[in-house]
Amino acid sequence: MASDDQGRGLGLLDRAEVDGVLSGSFYSPRVTSGSRAPRKGASRVPDRPAHYKVICISLYKEDLQKLDAMVDALKERGLTKANRSALIRHALSGVDLDTVPRGL
Repeated sequence: MASDDQGRGLGLLDRAEVDGVLSGSFYSPRVTSGSRAPRKGASRVPDRPAHYKVICISLYKEDLQKLDAMVDALKERGLTKANRSALIRHALSGVDLDTVPRGL
């Protein structure tokens, strides 16, 4: 007669493999000859590109709708890679700091 675990399908999986997946070691980089294992406690996050940084900004809903409408208009004109970030970067390149209102 099958145990309760096997009756529910739990006996189908190798316990060591399940523990490895759940512990995170399954997804850890493999150590090959000539490479060193990561130090204990060392971050396993891959190196991030240094040429940009992901940030969070807040915009009013109306401004976001206007930005999205502008992106859509650019895409309709054939600029298929247009997006919010690219449009904001372009706008930044045209800002004249001498014309920015004081009460910004």
